[in-house]
Amino acid sequence: MMALGVCVVLAGCSPVNREQLSKDVLKDDPEFSSVLEKYRHLAGRIETEERKLALKKTTVEQSIAQLRRDLAVTAANVKIRTAEIKKGMEPEQTTLSSALARAAEELRAKQLQRATLGRQIAQLRKAAKAAENVWTDRDRAKNDAQINELLRDAARVDQEIATMKAHIRLIKEKLLLIRF
Repeated sequence: MMALGVCVVLAGCSPVNREQLSKDVLKDDPEFSSVLEKYRHLAGRIETEERKLALKKTTVEQSIAQLRRDLAVTAANVKIRTAEIKKGMEPEQTTLSSALARAAEELRAKQLQRATLGRQIAQLRKAAKAAENVWTDRDRAKNDAQINELLRDAARVDQEIATMKAHIRLIKEKLLLIRF
């Protein structure tokens, strides 16, 4: 019993020599040896399990590192292959991009033409208003005919502009559909 008291005191104060402590306890209680033997057996099993875990952890960590390296290599290879595959659409993309540039240039030209028609119509109307009392019926009719012809041209150009805008929108949609 005294050894058990020493054990409790020693356990709270400083590290204890297990071997010496076991001898002291067994001296006071020899029957405790079976309990200590069971403890040693179970402690050995725990240590074996902990070594197995450490070994498994090392193996898994090595596998993870190798898998990460493999993934990096595979990702690089896939990136290279997909870049090559994407090149397969370049001719169509180039053709559509060129068509878009041409259509945009044609649209700008039509818009300039329409702006010019608008200015001409405005000038003829302004001239008619300024010369309202001076012009003869024939001059007025001639001016009105010119305005009507320019209005028809403007309507035709407006229709062409609308058609061109629809065509440009279609080309943009096609390009959008074939971009990766």
